[in-house]
Amino acid sequence: MNWYRKLSIKQKQVVWAWTFLAIPVLFYVVIRFYPTFGSVLLSFQDWNLLGSKTWIGLENYEKLVADPVFWKVFNNTFIYLLLGTPVSLLISFIIAYHLDKVSFLHATIRAMYFIPFMTSAVAMAWLWRWFYQPVPIGLFNNFLASMGISQLPFLRSTVSALPSVLAPAIWAGLGFQIIIFMAGLRAIPQSYYEAAQIDGVGPWTVLREITIPLLKPTLVFLVVFSSIGFLRIFDQVFNMTTNDPGGPLNSTKPLVLMIYDTAFNAFDMGYAAAQTVVLFTILLLVSLLQLYVMRERT
Repeated sequence: MNWYRKLSIKQKQVVWAWTFLAIPVLFYVVIRFYPTFGSVLLSFQDWNLLGSKTWIGLENYEKLVADPVFWKVFNNTFIYLLLGTPVSLLISFIIAYHLDKVSFLHATIRAMYFIPFMTSAVAMAWLWRWFYQPVPIGLFNNFLASMGISQLPFLRSTVSALPSVLAPAIWAGLGFQIIIFMAGLRAIPQSYYEAAQIDGVGPWTVLREITIPLLKPTLVFLVVFSSIGFLRIFDQVFNMTTNDPGGPLNSTKPLVLMIYDTAFNAFDMGYAAAQTVVLFTILLLVSLLQLYVMRERT
């Protein structure tokens, strides 16, 4: 350690800084980057977990492009994204905006909204699956029957299955989004609202010209976070369609569930790795695009 004693205080600070930084860097290299590069390499190979790996080049990607199930799943994944993200953000903002003005039992109500986010996704999915069951089991169909309305095949129809799975996914994430929106609302200086009130500005103008523009950093975070969540949706689909994974005619199957089926049911690890690379690329491009668009608007 003679070299260390010869260092100046500034140089010693740099050494300790890089020492502590090496821990998270090592973690990401071993836990994140190495498996990622391993998946990319595996996507060019054929492997069934038991035999040896065989290099096949782009065959997995060619198979992916020609696979009609993949394109159905690809379409489902983007439906989850394009419906789930704006609907969840709109509902959570409306709730947070009005909840921020409530003083009576504010903390209790906020905690009640946050409970679904803390609930196990598996338990929640099975609860909603029970809601969707036919008469006399399902809560929703029992209610429809009591109103003299024909029961609906929520999870057994190619039309209604995906919205039925998406609904609990949106509901589950509302608590987190509400808390983040409320933090953003509380960070806006009250002086802006006081000045608007003195000038006689209407509530809609205040919302459009003050609240929403100053919530842009919060909105950017939630848009990216929510989009990644819906692109990676799995728990709700897997547990609500266990009898027919992915729903009737794969009407609810997302890309993550297809990767799971390919890897652990078909044992085609190379093909599953190719699907994983596609999902990673989609996540990366969507996140970068959203960050770019939202940055340009701020």
